[in-house]
Amino acid sequence: MIEEVKRIRLLHRRMGTRKLYEMLQSFMIDNQIKMGRDALFDLLAVHGLLVRKKRRTTITTNSKHWFRRYPNLVRGFTPCGINQLWVSDITYWKAKQQFFYISFITDAYSRKIVGYSVAENMESVHCIQALKIALCGLRPQGHFKLTHHSDRAYSIVVIAMYNY
Repeated sequence: MIEEVKRIRLLHRRMGTRKLYEMLQSFMIDNQIKMGRDALFDLLAVHGLLVRKKRRTTITTNSKHWFRRYPNLVRGFTPCGINQLWVSDITYWKAKQQFFYISFITDAYSRKIVGYSVAENMESVHCIQALKIALCGLRPQGHFKLTHHSDRAYSIVVIAMYNY
């Protein structure tokens, strides 16, 4: 059985155990081998033949940058109106073979996206562009305090260094 698995893996190096189990059905019938899928998992594990899953995510946060870390001003804070707390983040999506990144700023009270920028890379200029869009839409009425919060990601922290 192990030799047959190795033969198949010569052609399909990354084939997982479930697909391998289906391919081995005729071999097991011909050789009168009765083995379930879970038993095949165990057999491959004993012989070190399990294929590890590839990590399919993109890392968008690097909190180990050299910039100053500011205190978290929003811990325990619940906004009671719009434009009191804006939260920044970056996410991504994959289209065909390319990743696209969206930097966005959300008003924590209304949950409205007040600024965003879509790009093919994670450069900080896109976070700044999202912030500029959010600031352009800001209609302050009298004196108010607005806190802009992020998860300390490198590209977002660069905004703190940007001069308006």
